Amino acid sequence: MRLSKAVVLLSGGLDSTTVAAVAIADGREVTALSFRYGQRHTRELGSAAAVAQYYGIDHVVIDLDLRSFRSALTREDMEVPLDRPGDLGGEIPVTYVPARNIVFLSIAAGLCESLGAESIYIGANAVDYSGYPDCRPEFFEAYERMINVGTKTGVEGRPIRIMTPILHSSKADIVRLGKRLGAPLHLTWSCYNGGERACGRCDSCRLRLKGFEESGYRDEIDYE
Repeated sequence: MRLSKAVVLLSGGLDSTTVAAVAIADGREVTALSFRYGQRHTRELGSAAAVAQYYGIDHVVIDLDLRSFRSALTREDMEVPLDRPGDLGGEIPVTYVPARNIVFLSIAAGLCESLGAESIYIGANAVDYSGYPDCRPEFFEAYERMINVGTKTGVEGRPIRIMTPILHSSKADIVRLGKRLGAPLHLTWSCYNGGERACGRCDSCRLRLKGFEESGYRDEIDYE
């Protein structure tokens, strides 16, 4: 029986790696899609490659230059916030990259059409996240409608589905799911800063550490 094909947006982080494990468990023939978009470091791309190799799946890396987009993740003249006080899901932080998920999903949709894939899996999360507007359910519902009136497959009655399996999960639940599915979480990288060890102080590190602590599992990556 032919497996249905899926494109998984794989950043190399905890969430996207868990979602790759979900797609494989769903019986999909997975192609991983990553981006070299001018981010502050490419440490995460090494993790994405390691995860793809672990699963033995095809890995497509697209080069984009989003350094003109104003974000602390793409601009050297902006600092990544450390030890940010209060609710990390409140004010949208400077690590938000304008329209990043719109750009990434558009390319993923094009790759789906090229491969004959039926779905895009993305590790977006609307519970334990940093307040990004493109991680909300209403965004994905609207975007799925849009790509299916603007693609050949959509107008021919073969719509592309956007799969968000961890959208309503806490970070602890994501860790538990990844562990249950045997995802290689030890290969992942979540820190907004590069280096040999994660900083443990940026929003992404803090959310990750909180998730592991609440899940009852030990995070196997190294921190400063």
